[in-house]
Amino acid sequence: MKILTIEKININRFKRTLDNLYDRYNHREYVNPDPLIFLYNYDDIRDREIAALVASSLAYGRVAQILKSVDLILSRMDSPSEFLKNESDRSVLKAFKDFKHRFTTGEDISRMLTGAKRAINRHGSLEKCFQKGIRPDDENLMQALMRFVVEIRNGEKFKDNGLMPCPSDGSACKRWNLFLRWMVRKDNVDPGGWDLPASKLIIPLDTHMHRISIAMGFTNRKQADLKTAIEITNVFREINADDPVRYDFALTRLGIRNDISIESFIHRLKKEVA
Repeated sequence: MKILTIEKININRFKRTLDNLYDRYNHREYVNPDPLIFLYNYDDIRDREIAALVASSLAYGRVAQILKSVDLILSRMDSPSEFLKNESDRSVLKAFKDFKHRFTTGEDISRMLTGAKRAINRHGSLEKCFQKGIRPDDENLMQALMRFVVEIRNGEKFKDNGLMPCPSDGSACKRWNLFLRWMVRKDNVDPGGWDLPASKLIIPLDTHMHRISIAMGFTNRKQADLKTAIEITNVFREINADDPVRYDFALTRLGIRNDISIESFIHRLKKEVA
């Protein structure tokens, strides 16, 4: 299958088809059971960015277990920002010592949260910490994300369980890109709050989105890695330069919902853009 480019398709029809899908599914009524639902509980951006860090980092495995694990962590922090401000590293570790989510332990979560706490103390917020790493000439946010991950890790040794992957490792960083989508974009689904350029976001690439992108002809690459995520995002950027991840939520409803399948959508899409 050839990779689609703006020269090979009717770009206006393609965008119209994706916009129709967006208009249909990009609503909060379709969010559950996405862990994004937890962010709606926090009006204060200082709480929301920490809740997003927790929810996105644990977004792997069975959905029911993800929701249970995220709820357990957040239920122990009435206000995440106040919790980190007032609790010592030792008390944070104690609060989550019995936690376990597949490969992630309470110690892993505690180290991530105390790393976030130190970043907040240094910069004022996680948002300002991230903004420090952005350079005007960066094509996307991956270099800034790399600096952000290093800052949160702060020399801590995390077990090789993928809780805090870094773009330098070649990982697609799906959960980090999900975190950024939630915090940067603002619409009916994504609550936003961070002042970063949405035009520089990268698609949160997992096996499901990879399959959809291959079916649409956005990539031929077999590995769902960072290079593939950037390749797919660049096609979306041809369609919507200001907001290349606009269609991520709606597209990932394909195959999840019973009322629409990947196959039927792709069949209709190819007919409409020919």
